[in-house]
Amino acid sequence: MRDGTTGEQIVERADDLFYRQGFERTSFADIAAEVGISRGNFYYHFRTKDEILDAVIEARIDASREMIAGWEAETDDPEARILGYIRILRDNRQDIMAYGCPVGTLTSELAKLNHRAQDAAGRIFTLFRDWLRGEFERLGCGGESDRNAMHVLAWSQGVATMANAYQDADFVEREISEISDWLHERAAEART
Repeated sequence: MRDGTTGEQIVERADDLFYRQGFERTSFADIAAEVGISRGNFYYHFRTKDEILDAVIEARIDASREMIAGWEAETDDPEARILGYIRILRDNRQDIMAYGCPVGTLTSELAKLNHRAQDAAGRIFTLFRDWLRGEFERLGCGGESDRNAMHVLAWSQGVATMANAYQDADFVEREISEISDWLHERAAEART
C-alpha cells in the first residue's frame, strides 16, 4: 500500500464489503466503486484481491488489539474486562443479526474456499482466546482459564450465528445475560 489515505479507504471499504457480501462475492470493481476510484487506479494500491484480504485481516487484528486496550484502560477488574468482550454482541447486534460475526463469517468462508489466508484470519480468534485466558487467570481460574476462554468464544460465536439465523434481538439479550451470569459464577468460585 503506497498512499495511506486511498489505501486505507480501500481496506476499510473492502473490509465492509467482505463482511456484508463475503470475500468471494466481492470484486475489484465493487471495492473501486465504493472508494470512488477507477479500477486502473485501484491496481496502483493492490494488485490482487488476496493482497487486500491480507490488509483487511491485519486491520481487523489491529482493531481487535485496540478494543482489548480499551477494555484494559477501563478497569483492572478481569470480570469487567471479560464482560467488555461479551458486550460486543450487544454493541454490534444489528450487524450481527444481518451478517453474522465478522470474524466467524470470514474464517468460515475462507475454510470453505480452502484459502491460504484461513490461518491468518484465525489469528483474530487466537488473539481473543489468549487475552481471555489471561483475564481468566487474573480472575483466579488457574488450569480452567483456557477452557473458560474457549467457552466464552464458542458461546459468543453460537449467539452470533443464531442471532443471524433467527433475527431475534431478545435472544441476544437473554444469552448475554446467561453468559454474564456464568462469568459471575466463575468469578465467585475463584474468590472462594
